[in-house]
Amino acid sequence: MSQPRHCPAVLIAAPASGQGKTTVTAALARLHRNQGRKVRVFKCGPDFLDPMILERASGAPVYQLDMWMVGEQESRRLLWEAAAEADLILIEGVMGLFDGTPSSADLARHFGVPVLGVIDGTAMAQTFGALALGLARYQPDLPFAGVLANRVGTLRHAQLLEGSLTEGLRWYGALSRETGIELPSRHLGLVQASELNDLDLRLDAAADALANSCEVALPPAVEFAAPDAIAAEPLLAGVRIAVARDEAFAFTYGASLDLLRAMGAELSFFSPIRDRQLPEADSLYLPGGYPELHHVALAQNTAMLEAIRAHHRAGKPLLAECGGMLYLLDSLTDVEGTRAELAGLLAGDAVMQKRLAALALQAVELPEGSLRGHTYHHSLTSTELAPIARGVSPNGGRGAEAVYREGRMTASYVHFYFPSNPSAIAALFAPDLEAVFASKSDRRTAAPTGDCVSSGNSLLNVGAGLPAKRP
Repeated sequence: MSQPRHCPAVLIAAPASGQGKTTVTAALARLHRNQGRKVRVFKCGPDFLDPMILERASGAPVYQLDMWMVGEQESRRLLWEAAAEADLILIEGVMGLFDGTPSSADLARHFGVPVLGVIDGTAMAQTFGALALGLARYQPDLPFAGVLANRVGTLRHAQLLEGSLTEGLRWYGALSRETGIELPSRHLGLVQASELNDLDLRLDAAADALANSCEVALPPAVEFAAPDAIAAEPLLAGVRIAVARDEAFAFTYGASLDLLRAMGAELSFFSPIRDRQLPEADSLYLPGGYPELHHVALAQNTAMLEAIRAHHRAGKPLLAECGGMLYLLDSLTDVEGTRAELAGLLAGDAVMQKRLAALALQAVELPEGSLRGHTYHHSLTSTELAPIARGVSPNGGRGAEAVYREGRMTASYVHFYFPSNPSAIAALFAPDLEAVFASKSDRRTAAPTGDCVSSGNSLLNVGAGLPAKRP
């Protein structure tokens, strides 16, 4: 049996969204990396943009942790494996510390990781101490490391905030609002790391500012128990999957791509904006991203649009998520009213909205099995297509995203977390279902229980599974 591992770790949380958790987490990661330490960073909950920044800051891959979407056992495995190589583990929380079910506090408590509270110190003095004490004591069994002040003014301001702390709460330093280190954002969150030419300068400036405001020391070590060993089956051995990756399509979970490789798939990346043809591939994956910022360029690349259509006409598997689904529609119109005609493989049109249209975790029962993921978008799609399934939010939210199917093409606003059901994902991408799943034809399993080890059912019938007919 594998032994537990130990590594210093903290979970960076805040009283609410917008307090600067990502900036602080990135600053801490870059600070310790610059001191020669190996830093591993994780992000609580479904998020694609923050991890891009955190990967640049730490120099290592960033994965998601979540007690529902990722599952307890998979989250445990990721932490245990990171503890084998890291000198420090940082976990960025989501929303406010106690918000949601399960919350960042639930994850911190479950794995025994102490919380580092980040509080926006703007227009605040001694009240800072009251907020810090509330975060630390609201749930008495929550391990708490200390607090860090963000967006402080003068040195005197930082001293006032530090002096307000009571009951032995540790001061982890402060970041100034004057240093130009805040990370820019747009409608879906932070700007992608690849778009920030000065990102490394910002990260180094943040690290230096933090180093000048406190003693740089590692937090206490945390014990991470060993997970149950679950080996990936070679369900996609030799299957070539083309994956869209450029400025328009970049929202992929590292764990999802790792799973495809672990099941034997060969991944080839391409740009729908610049490439004229697809790589040699059996299957195609169009993840989410920002197609609305590049829809004119996508429409002008008619060779790639025809290559996508030819892939579908050949009856090859295609999975499109959120922005990838928009790419398959007849047209996409941005908030300025500029319309671009796209692939036309799904009968319908999408129009970008200035306000958020949907945000929710999602569980979807497909013919292949149950998958978990989330939805987050600013567009509205009009279509007469009949969905084969709709998502259900575990928290009772409004999200009930449709999943559409035309032959071997599956499309939805839902971003699926592939490890939530490896067999179902293999069925979506496998070009020859009968050959791949011959040994699994009798398998019947229940929906996942929070550990990402479940398998789909009716695997031999999914190729024709309730395809939606175009009107």
